[in-house]
Amino acid sequence: MRLAFMGTPEFAVPSLAELIASGHEIVAVYSQPPRPKGRGQKLTPSPVHAFAEAMGLPVFTPESMKAPEAIETFRSLDLDAACVVAYGQILKPEVLAAPRLGCFNLHGSLLPRWRGAAPIQRAIMAGDRQTGAQIMRMSEGLDEGAIILSEVMDILPTDTAASLSERMATTGATLWTRALAAIERGGFTETEQVGEVTYAKKITPAEARIDWTRPAAQVDAHIRGLSPFPGAWFEVAGEEPVRIKALMSKGVEGAGAPGRVIDSGPRLVIACGAGAVELIRVQRPGKAAQPAEEMLRGYPVPVGTVLESGPRSEGSAFSTRRGL
Repeated sequence: MRLAFMGTPEFAVPSLAELIASGHEIVAVYSQPPRPKGRGQKLTPSPVHAFAEAMGLPVFTPESMKAPEAIETFRSLDLDAACVVAYGQILKPEVLAAPRLGCFNLHGSLLPRWRGAAPIQRAIMAGDRQTGAQIMRMSEGLDEGAIILSEVMDILPTDTAASLSERMATTGATLWTRALAAIERGGFTETEQVGEVTYAKKITPAEARIDWTRPAAQVDAHIRGLSPFPGAWFEVAGEEPVRIKALMSKGVEGAGAPGRVIDSGPRLVIACGAGAVELIRVQRPGKAAQPAEEMLRGYPVPVGTVLESGPRSEGSAFSTRRGL
């Protein structure tokens, strides 16, 4: 098939690689424009952009796919279909209608649960036990299109946003070959989304602060869902408060006032609203991520230290429904 691929982050690279390996003709790759990065703020292409160039594919980086010239260029490609993975731009109806068979998107949840920008993070933060990769036909509404193909995935108690994203990217990439084969021959059923709709709002820095008054299971899910970026954090009070990111944790037995350190060597355990959380991997400002045990050797956080609790995080309500 004659395809365009539209994607930006590392999450989308396995899908592009799979489409290339499957023998489809990738006539254009669309990605977000290069952005300033690093200390020097050098313009840096996105992971998809860099991979596509390395593979000798033509890359388009319009600032906006809503611009008339961008739409006309897309139409002129004479596409059979477009494959979209975390592209980062809203596509107008004129773009969606341009390919002969339509535009299709790989989404990282079991729709209609977690429509929107951060489905992987929100699923972990909400305590969901399952998620999935789905290929859907794109429509004008936000992630409202019919489902073409799905793969259910368990969310492990040790999953972070990074580990689940990596598995999801690999699993999702394998769906493209089957989905496109079915689409090409017309041998597939489009399943309309059913069930309660939830939205995966973009993660904001304000909600990253840990609220120790919440139960340990919720605090643990919050930490893992925001790891490694932006990273859930807490402050250790002092003459100059130190903000520490918590990158990996687990729920453990323990009790105390919420935010009180109840073990500080070799484990770092903090009491929550119910139960306690052991911090396994942490990061201090200007330092590399490290095991909490290692940090405590150079930066003690004594038993009895009380860490202040931040506000409850909007949009990350913990699910009490089993299997979600």
